[in-house]
Amino acid sequence: MGSRIFSLCIWFTVLLILNGSQAQPGFVSLDCGGKDDFTDELGLKWVPDSQMISGDIANISVANETRTQYMALRYFPADNRKYCYTLDVIPRNRYLVRATFLYGNFDKNNVYPKFDISLGTTHWATIVISDANTMEYQEVIFLAKEPSVSVCLSNATTGQPFISTLELRHFNGSIYMTDYENDFFMSVSARINFGAESDDPVRYPDDPFDRLWESDTIKKANYLVDVAAGTERVSTKMPIDVNTVNGEMPPQKAMQTAVVGRNGSLTYRLNLDGFPGFGWAFTYFAEIEDLDPSDSRKFRLVLPGAPEISKLVVNIQENAHGKYRLYEPGYFNLSLPFVLSFRFRKTYDSTMGPLLNAMEINRYVKRTEGSLDGPVISSLISHYGSSSWANEGGDPCLPVPWSWIRCDSDIRPRITSIKLSGLNLTGNIPSELTKLSGLIELWLDGNSLTGPIPDFSGCPDLQIIHLENNQLSGQLPSTLEGLANLKELYVQNNMLGGSVPSGLLDNGVILNYTGNVNLRKGESSRSRRKIIIGSSVGASALLLATIVSCILLQKGKKSSPKKGRVELNLPPQRFVSSLGDPATEAAHCFTLAELEEATKDFEKKVGSGGFGVVYYGKLKDGKEIAVKVLTNNSFQGKREFSNEVALLSRIHHRNLVQFLGFCQEDGKSILVYEFMHNGTLKEHLYGKFLSYFD
Repeated sequence: MGSRIFSLCIWFTVLLILNGSQAQPGFVSLDCGGKDDFTDELGLKWVPDSQMISGDIANISVANETRTQYMALRYFPADNRKYCYTLDVIPRNRYLVRATFLYGNFDKNNVYPKFDISLGTTHWATIVISDANTMEYQEVIFLAKEPSVSVCLSNATTGQPFISTLELRHFNGSIYMTDYENDFFMSVSARINFGAESDDPVRYPDDPFDRLWESDTIKKANYLVDVAAGTERVSTKMPIDVNTVNGEMPPQKAMQTAVVGRNGSLTYRLNLDGFPGFGWAFTYFAEIEDLDPSDSRKFRLVLPGAPEISKLVVNIQENAHGKYRLYEPGYFNLSLPFVLSFRFRKTYDSTMGPLLNAMEINRYVKRTEGSLDGPVISSLISHYGSSSWANEGGDPCLPVPWSWIRCDSDIRPRITSIKLSGLNLTGNIPSELTKLSGLIELWLDGNSLTGPIPDFSGCPDLQIIHLENNQLSGQLPSTLEGLANLKELYVQNNMLGGSVPSGLLDNGVILNYTGNVNLRKGESSRSRRKIIIGSSVGASALLLATIVSCILLQKGKKSSPKKGRVELNLPPQRFVSSLGDPATEAAHCFTLAELEEATKDFEKKVGSGGFGVVYYGKLKDGKEIAVKVLTNNSFQGKREFSNEVALLSRIHHRNLVQFLGFCQEDGKSILVYEFMHNGTLKEHLYGKFLSYFD
């Protein structure tokens, strides 16, 4: 027993902590635009909405309205932003949220506002003000899924969005539990106390959950009209047992009054806000009249267009198992029109006309799932809790995006643009930004961000990045080259170093990296391609010249039928080398003895080709050479040799093997080249077939 009392004490303490200084556990009552805490005539404690840092406050004066919570309001600009209140809740509990709006011509414009109100990401209702002195209100019932819920105002089409009060009420047990609560809210369309004794609604403390049970005496356009003749108001002071299993527990005060159809029927017509659609509809009955033993009260509901519903016969006293007890038949999912006409009609064997105590109709509102990037952005703004831009509230994209965010138009949108320029951000670039897979534009310029630029490969759609005028350090990451859609990259005036990745220089990216003292332009792959292409062109030119020489020599053979050995002794001459200064360097005429000594009598063969064999050699000055001995010693071959010597002395390029000289002695025709340890361009392109050989 003692442990149970201790547990109850702990639970009561938790409730007090959860609800602060609220007089009622689970109640939050915000006086929007108010300045002080106060307790109203009902015993409800009100607090100002001081946590809302946006908007302005206005005081109003409305005839016959003296309640403190309606003397001021908070209003917001008519822009494309949303303005949100955040309310703490307990997940898997059901709540009622009520928002009230009393215009009072606060802006002195007499322009009746029209704007939207949303619960979280879900559009809840459109607020339409039609009279400056008439209060409008909206109620919604929902199952909490997260530790908090937001109520947002947005999309003003006339006037400015405003709010007078915002109230949160906690339900207990299974009240308002449905099979659809995970996917739908219930927006209250009608909650009526029939037979009411005044115009005032029944609410707290008569209703422990502070629901508003409107009096059926209130006259509205097309609301509770077409009342049947013989309708009579009745009441009792007897207590009503409303504690049914899994019931909605309407207040006793609402159940102690009723209307009775003395002529055998009750008829009403009312407009249902938000319908046609599917809704939740319940009626509440309790027998509060004294019936003679011979009397009976039995009746049916007649609903036009729904003949199957009228089959149910209501016998209140029998269904409720006694007098002054609640019976609440209803439908959890019923299709209803905008204009609802209904009738209760007594059965043929009933002596008493139908009786109705109360009725409640709620419209199902499909929950809208939040944006896919919502959790990422929640983590991001947690680093900047005191900044106004991080406290706009609600989902970053729905129902409208935050002022510094743009989103796509998908049902569950992704963030496409973030603009946080000039907001004095410090520290490293938040890692959360690298997880926004749909991001196209990122603007972080004009802040005091430090550290390296992170890897944005998780944002493959990025096109525009502005990081200029910060204090970023490190190198431009090579991963930026992998952003195939990148068009603009601005990183000027930081403290970056190293080389600019070549891919950023080649891909047509608009790049500005000035003002980074240690950041230099690296060699682009395009420049490297130019070198390779130039080398290839040079090699091709040499190959082409060789082919032309061969063709000319072939023609010479055909035109010279002489036979026998003819010695062609070229005089020692100097062929100008293109690799150096023509005045100081020329093709040298080597003696055979020099080459035999250099090659150790042609000892080390390093390759062969179609026109000769190549040997390795080293001159007396240590210069390494490649000695190519031609195999064709005919007259035509020697003429070919002469042409090749002349050609190699003219064609040159810094990426071609240097031609050093020649030798023509003792029937041998020899060409001498610089030896290449690492091979030549052609060798790397085609394998181990040295360009000397061909």
